[in-house]
Amino acid sequence: MTGRRLLDTDEMPIGRRVARWRVRRRMTQQMLADRLGKSKSWVDKVERGVRALDRYSVIQEIAEVLRLDPAVLLGPHRPPSAAETRLDGVEAVRAALARYHRRPPTPVPADQVEPHVAHAWLTYQHAHYAQLLRVLPSLLDAAHGHRDLLVPAYRITASVLVKLGEPDLAWLAADRAVTAAGNPTHAATATIAVTQALRALGRHRLALTAARAAADTTTHDAVRGTLLLQAGLAAAGCGDRRHADDLTDRAAALADRGATDDPHHTAFNPTTVLLARFLTALEIGDSTEAVARHESAIRAGGWSRLPVEHRAAHLVDAARAHLGTGDLTAAARALVEADRIAPAEVRCRPVARTLVAEIARCDPAAADVARIAAMIGLTR
Repeated sequence: MTGRRLLDTDEMPIGRRVARWRVRRRMTQQMLADRLGKSKSWVDKVERGVRALDRYSVIQEIAEVLRLDPAVLLGPHRPPSAAETRLDGVEAVRAALARYHRRPPTPVPADQVEPHVAHAWLTYQHAHYAQLLRVLPSLLDAAHGHRDLLVPAYRITASVLVKLGEPDLAWLAADRAVTAAGNPTHAATATIAVTQALRALGRHRLALTAARAAADTTTHDAVRGTLLLQAGLAAAGCGDRRHADDLTDRAAALADRGATDDPHHTAFNPTTVLLARFLTALEIGDSTEAVARHESAIRAGGWSRLPVEHRAAHLVDAARAHLGTGDLTAAARALVEADRIAPAEVRCRPVARTLVAEIARCDPAAADVARIAAMIGLTR
C-alpha cells in the first residue's frame, strides 16, 4: 500500500476512532453499550460508520466513558495555523497603504504587473486570503504609475480587508481606488468597494448615497447593477425595505439582459440578485423570509458558477438566517458546507468565527462544527 497508512488518525472516520479507543481501554462492544445505555447493535453500527455520530453531546458521552477529551474523537487536535485562525499580513498591507505617495525606485512595466493583478483576483475569488495578503504589499507598490492597474489592486485590498474585519482600513484602500480612477467606469467600480466598506462600518446612509450616485455614472450593466445592489443593501441597513426592493428590482432588470462579459470582476448575474434579495430580508430582520430566499437562490442555475468566495460568504450569512429561525441543525450544515468549499471564509472572518463559537456552545451541537471550533482554537 502506498501513501498514508490506513490507520492514520488524520483520515480515520470517527466511528473507527471509537473502536480503536474502545479496544485500547480493553472494552467489548457490549461493555461500551452498557455504560452508554445503548444496545450492542448501536455501538457496532457507530463503529462501522453505518450510524452517524452527528451530535456533540453523544460524542461527549462516549468520550467520558472512554476517558478521553472529545477532541480526540473529533480529530487530532493540533495548534491552529495562522492561515486557519488569523492572518498576520494585515499590518504589512497597512504599511503599504501608508507609503502610497512613494514611487518604486525602478518602475515595473505595466505588462509585468497586469498578470499579477489578474492572479490576485483569482486568489481572492478562491478565498485564499493568507496568500493574498502576502502578495498585496508588493502588488500595490508595483502598480503605482499604472492607473488602470492601481484601481483593481486597491479594490482587491479593500475587499479582503472588509472580509477580515478591518473596515476602516478597507475604506482607505477603496477611497484610494476612487482617487486613482482615470475614467467614470473605473471610478464606479472603485465605489463598489467604498460602499462595501461603508456598510461594514455601519454607515448605511453614506453607502446608499455613494452607490446611487456612482450607478448613474456608468453604462456598464454589471458595474451599474452591482452598485444598485449595494445601494439596495444599504437601504435595507437603514430599515427602508421599499427602497431596498426598488433598487434591487432595477438591478434585476439589468441582470436579465444576460450580459456575459465581466472585465471588472463583479460576478453580477441573476443569481447574485437573488442573493441580494436574501440579504435584504436578513438585514431587515426577517429570518424566515431570508431562509426561503436562500433556498431559492441555491437552486438557481447560476449558483454553482459563482466564485467560491461568493458562495461561501453567502452560506455564512445563511447560517445567521437559520440561527435566527432557531434551526441550529441547518445553521451548522451551512457553516460546514462553507468551510468545505472555502475554509478561510469560516476560519478567518470574525463574523464566521463568532457563529462557529455560538453554534459549538449549543447543546446538542453538530459534531462537524465542534470539530471546526477545536481546529481554530475556539472553546465550546
